[in-house]
Amino acid sequence: MTTLTQPERVAERGRRTPPPAPAAPPVQRGVALAGVALAAGLLAVTLVTQGVAQAALLLLGVGLGFGLFHSRFGFTSAWRQLVAVGQGRALRAHTLLIATTAILFAPFLSAGVSPTGVDVAGYVSPVGVGLLVGATLFGFGMQIGGACASGTLYAVGSGHTAILLTLGGFVAGATVGAAHIGWWEERPALEPVSLADVFGGPWGGLAVTLAVLALIAGATVLVGRRRNPPPVAPVATATGVARALRGSWPLWFGALALAVLNLGVLLVSGAPWGVTTAFALWGSKAAGALGIADPSTWGFWSGDKAAVLQGSVLAESTSLTNFGIMTGALIASALAGAFTLHRRVPGRLAAGAVVGGLLMGYGARLAYGCNIGAYLGGIASLSLHGWVWGVMALLGTWIGLRVRPFFGLSRPRAEDGVC
Repeated sequence: MTTLTQPERVAERGRRTPPPAPAAPPVQRGVALAGVALAAGLLAVTLVTQGVAQAALLLLGVGLGFGLFHSRFGFTSAWRQLVAVGQGRALRAHTLLIATTAILFAPFLSAGVSPTGVDVAGYVSPVGVGLLVGATLFGFGMQIGGACASGTLYAVGSGHTAILLTLGGFVAGATVGAAHIGWWEERPALEPVSLADVFGGPWGGLAVTLAVLALIAGATVLVGRRRNPPPVAPVATATGVARALRGSWPLWFGALALAVLNLGVLLVSGAPWGVTTAFALWGSKAAGALGIADPSTWGFWSGDKAAVLQGSVLAESTSLTNFGIMTGALIASALAGAFTLHRRVPGRLAAGAVVGGLLMGYGARLAYGCNIGAYLGGIASLSLHGWVWGVMALLGTWIGLRVRPFFGLSRPRAEDGVC
């Protein structure tokens, strides 16, 4: 064992101790007012045309965008940090988010109905070739596209131009995936498996889910002790009561806030928070309007979803929460003094953003959702497919890390941000 000298020990402690968080910049009042006006306009239109429930979903989306931005809650960097340098802090926040969501969901999924009489059901999907391939593609795409599904939305809302390219690729990939889904659904697959059925009911399934999440959190601590990663750099923050509106929030607080808002989405819409169905809807409507294809002939838009394709985007729940997330992140970033438009994007970075978005969009359709619908929503719904999705996305992350330099992206560090 190497013995450090006193100066070396002091230097090592300094390297492992993050500097104090800087003060938040001044509020960008003009941008904040524009965001509030946009949110108010969307809310008014939704309330008049779609009713109270859909308006509530838009407001829940605004809250999700607020929470995602202020806590810098991400999925892309969490897996990147763990795989690359052994930093498990963000992944432990995932386990807290999923565990809290599963606990909040359990009584309502067990009853099958919300207190207001809305029928509720979780996301329980098959485990097959499409899931394995799609989740791997998604994990790979995250690392070169620069964000996950939720991260893409809140990064766009806070002014990240490169992530706008990711969003465009995401929509295109989800649309192509919707067109191809019939072929993938014919590939071998197991029937949907709910842990509630395997372990004697919803409470048995919940107990197993919480136990596995606790083991994962513990494992990240052990990995961190072995690899001894540097701490994550702090984000500029307000102090006192202003911190609630101006950020930054601790990760654990962000996890709890997102879990409560996800419960709100479940009780209002009847399904957990999702993201990528909206991307497929936007792209399919655009393809139909431009005469590129007839999406009504695609298997993805058959059955109950046929009406979704024909209806307004404001009638579709994931579209509303997505619009809310972007406007919520716009307001939150302006209050934090962090809204920034990046006008110039290097060519390789732009290519990576588009390709990453395409892979994520296509992969999400194959895998029954993204990091929100399949990973968070699936595990919280006690579905086996959520766990398989997470494992395969982690494999895709490992592959993507080795491809990042090709697109002009730096090698990952523990200090990296969430996008």
